[in-house]
Amino acid sequence: MHRFGILGTGRIGGMHAGLVAAQQDAAVTWCFDIDPSRADATAARVGGRATTKVDEVLQADDVDAVLIASPTNTHVELILRSAEAGKPILCEKPIDVDLAKVEMCREKLEGFNVPLQLGFNRRYDLSHRAVQQAVASGEIGPLELLVITSRDPGPPPPREILEACGGLFRDTTIHDSDMARFILCGDEPVEVFAMAENRVDPVFAELGDVDTAMITMRSKSGALVHINNSRRTSYGYDQRVEAFGAEGMVRSNNCRPSETVRYSSTATASREPLLYFFIERYKAAYEAEIRDFIDCLKAGKAPNVTFEDGRRALILSEAARRSESHAQPRTSNGYFVHLGIIQLDGGSNAVYLFSEGL
Repeated sequence: MHRFGILGTGRIGGMHAGLVAAQQDAAVTWCFDIDPSRADATAARVGGRATTKVDEVLQADDVDAVLIASPTNTHVELILRSAEAGKPILCEKPIDVDLAKVEMCREKLEGFNVPLQLGFNRRYDLSHRAVQQAVASGEIGPLELLVITSRDPGPPPPREILEACGGLFRDTTIHDSDMARFILCGDEPVEVFAMAENRVDPVFAELGDVDTAMITMRSKSGALVHINNSRRTSYGYDQRVEAFGAEGMVRSNNCRPSETVRYSSTATASREPLLYFFIERYKAAYEAEIRDFIDCLKAGKAPNVTFEDGRRALILSEAARRSESHAQPRTSNGYFVHLGIIQLDGGSNAVYLFSEGL
């Protein structure tokens, strides 16, 4: 039996607590939150104890692992405190929105031998995983094009969440950056270019953020990746991945409550709406993520989604953010030239070289 302490019991933490408690070989023994009412409610639901003190969880004899689902700006502190306490860690993405803090955290973690898994749940979605497996197996030939669509339903999140989340690229696109790396199967991106606009709600511009973006990447081998993001869809949570090669194409489509299709003399269509948002769309993936973490702990294996995966996804998302902020057109002999192509070293270092290109 693996006993978990949940650090952060908001919407995502409360969901995680329920999924952990549903496992036959796991239990939630402690729930921490700075809001005592949230901690109490989650603890009562899963049969644990509530606290507003992190140390009470980290020093507890009946906590074998922690799941960090607190606000992003607390992740680094809680990762390091949990590692110091010797507790294996499953941490929601991102590690942090500040790459310097992530690098500091990586350096300090070298002093601890504690398993740490990053919460990139989309890797555990069966449809997306099938796309990755088709690429890895060579089913479609060498990958030539990868298209990732990720669009959130409106209205936008509350302002206080937007102020703390780190912006579109580091909050939303980071999932897509990780998905790109996952499907590229080690063929790391070496160039990033992004353009963005404010098309959804004035609040994003007021906060110095964007709400609509397109990102293009080139991998070491020359595979091209396109990511498109929006903070608004009128039709539900839009999540699609398409991989294309010389031998064919494989695609993961949107999910619906059922696959009912109606036929008539005038139309053939599915009338089921898309699932609303990430908890509904990725519930099974979240559970598979937790299951994989527990199985790795039981087997004494390193987690399959690592701190380094979180770091590299942030590098790509930060490169997209920097690219967009430098993509100011200027004229040159009658042509528009954009600044903002970010070149990466394709390895473990975050090297940003701003170059010019059409």
